[in-house]
Amino acid sequence: MPLLTRTGWLFRALLFYSGMTVSVLVIGLTILLVWPLRKPWGYKLSQLWCSVNLEWLRLVCGVDYQVSGWENLPEQPVVVLAKHQSAWETLFLHSHLPNVTWVLKRELLWIPLFGWAIRVIDPIAIDRKSSSMAIAQMLKQGQQALTQGRSVVVFPEGTRSAPGQRGRYKLGGARLAARSGYPVVPIAHNAGEFWRRQGFIKTPGTIQVVVGPLIPTQRLSAQQINQQAEDWIEHTMQTISSYPSR
Repeated sequence: MPLLTRTGWLFRALLFYSGMTVSVLVIGLTILLVWPLRKPWGYKLSQLWCSVNLEWLRLVCGVDYQVSGWENLPEQPVVVLAKHQSAWETLFLHSHLPNVTWVLKRELLWIPLFGWAIRVIDPIAIDRKSSSMAIAQMLKQGQQALTQGRSVVVFPEGTRSAPGQRGRYKLGGARLAARSGYPVVPIAHNAGEFWRRQGFIKTPGTIQVVVGPLIPTQRLSAQQINQQAEDWIEHTMQTISSYPSR
């Protein structure tokens, strides 16, 4: 880490999380106050919270980002299959994608204030302990969201993977795309090199985000869709990651 000592970067990380906590209190309470007006104000406030924290991260910890391939994202709803390495991509995707819902573990909804505020985006909150029920719920609620004009964001690896590692790509998001007929947009990024999944200190630098080409899903099986998305994401990761793939 340039210039600052480890203690200095530790202090900056502490400052970042302190600001993030304050923003949760302020914007989270505001979202709850406008709860009767859930749309569009609640959703816009949730996007504002993400944007504020991305900028705070840049100012305090020196973590910026650069996006390429943004023209690949169509105006129509899509199923977004994204690499999952940290909490950073949740902030980025929610602040930058125009109208999305998320597939997430339902335990997040139980977090005081934060979890309550998440409900404003109508997430698909699944119980990961019951895989069959989770898939059925995601297919039903995911198709409803798509027909209502909202894109659905899925992390096919399910949990965060360390830089250079590849988790098993599960079929849930691809099944939703195959059944609904909506296209898939794959997204790769190397956020885990700067915001580690189990690290407190943030590494300064520029995160590379690449939005992939549209994958048409009609007449393709879930396995074929999943494989195309995985191949593109992992190939792209080799070009933007500083860590050898394992």
